[in-house]
Amino acid sequence: MAWIILVFAGLFEVVWAIGLKYTEGFTRLVPSIVTVLGMIVSFWLLSTAMKTLPLGTAYAVWVGIGAIGAFIAGIVLFNEALSAMRVISVLLIAAGLIGLKLST
Repeated sequence: MAWIILVFAGLFEVVWAIGLKYTEGFTRLVPSIVTVLGMIVSFWLLSTAMKTLPLGTAYAVWVGIGAIGAFIAGIVLFNEALSAMRVISVLLIAAGLIGLKLST
């Protein structure tokens, strides 16, 4: 169950990362509220998952999900560049996350 909670924590990290882009420096109210709520939920879920998962593993997976999600969101929502090197780099992050899961 902790792994499922951790995945949701990572997904909420993606929510607040995307929201942060839309806040324009916290000058827009609705995106700012969504961002702060996403942060609160993400941190709460992460702390819940950390009750049973090792700190280093839980934190690395949380950050990894956020990084991969933000990478994908940047391409889809903000027309960021998609290059072979960027894709390979994200695949290496995903491989590391899989390795952490398998070693726990």
